[in-house]
Amino acid sequence: MNFYVDQSFFLVLAAVAIPAVVLGVRGKHIAPYGFAVSLLFLVLLFYKDVGSGVHLLIYIALETVIAFMALRYRRRHGKRQSLFYLAVILSIAPLVTYKVGAVFSASLLGFLGISYITFKSVQVIMEIHDGLIERMSPYEYWGFLLFFASFTSGPIDRSRRFDEEMHRTYERSEYLDLLSKGLFWLLLGAVYKMVLSGFFYQNYVPVAFDVTAVGPSILDAIKNAYAYGFYMFFDFAGYTLMAMGAAAIFGVHLPANFKYPFKSLDIKDFWNRWHITLSSWLRDFVFMRIVRTSVRHKWFASRITTACLGYMANMTLMGFWHGITPDYIIYGLYHGVLLSATEVYQKKSKFYRRHKDSVMYQLASWFITINLVMLGFAIFSGELAKLMTG
Repeated sequence: MNFYVDQSFFLVLAAVAIPAVVLGVRGKHIAPYGFAVSLLFLVLLFYKDVGSGVHLLIYIALETVIAFMALRYRRRHGKRQSLFYLAVILSIAPLVTYKVGAVFSASLLGFLGISYITFKSVQVIMEIHDGLIERMSPYEYWGFLLFFASFTSGPIDRSRRFDEEMHRTYERSEYLDLLSKGLFWLLLGAVYKMVLSGFFYQNYVPVAFDVTAVGPSILDAIKNAYAYGFYMFFDFAGYTLMAMGAAAIFGVHLPANFKYPFKSLDIKDFWNRWHITLSSWLRDFVFMRIVRTSVRHKWFASRITTACLGYMANMTLMGFWHGITPDYIIYGLYHGVLLSATEVYQKKSKFYRRHKDSVMYQLASWFITINLVMLGFAIFSGELAKLMTG
């Protein structure tokens, strides 16, 4: 069963939604039932791929041991930086093993959803280290990691926010309002993913690699870049909306992942609008830690240099997270350079400060930004490499 794609998924979702709606309308606690439904969906997701299901069980067992040992040590002995780094390394080890294995066509501890669940497990360890999580039950931990609506492809939720909703009981009017929004998100997401993304994908014609053929024209490459970019948006935004809709039925607000990204006026604005839960996770758990550590140890005299280091680390990590292949890694480096250049320009340029509020400047900035974004999508898809080597 493929979530938000197969007809069987929607049929099962409709069936299991009925008790959730009854509980919500009657003002009852939905979370325990939602946890049982998540387990059901995971069984349906992996029942034809037992190996991946076993990998998931191994992963959950490993992450549970790491998280609760970290919690126990933090409560008894306080912070210890070396143990924190060890816990993070152990937590991401299954994902690294899987990504490296994929390069060599080997399935090592891999399962659908491992990339997104790793963000959650690492986040919990970091929040334990920071003292933000002082107590946690296995039910709460597993409920956060395994919630079906966002399991395969996000959005990337935050543990403390999710925990609050696991313990929340809605008033009838509150739940009906959330339910109506959820049904709308499901319908809109289906239109995005099944209609609009399909339209743009039909206009995206990947170029077959042939060293003896004349490479594709620049216009074809531009058309493909735009078609692929809009396809990615409607496909992923559609999935996200349906995930938000399914979660709402079970009383969970999942965070939005997109906010009109093609209206962005610069690259920093783009990453505040595109895959918001990923970019905000990287900002909070990677970028800010690098910046704080750099400032504390006085690695650089300039805050701009520190910020650029953070952007490069952020985006390079993002590229490796997508996959250990040149296209993804270069895509991450590309956006790291763009963000760093934008930071320097906006902090140093008198021209920017004089003109940033003018309509003509904003139009020009938007035009440049949208084309830089689409060039990034060409890198991500491998289209640019085909153009250059065709």
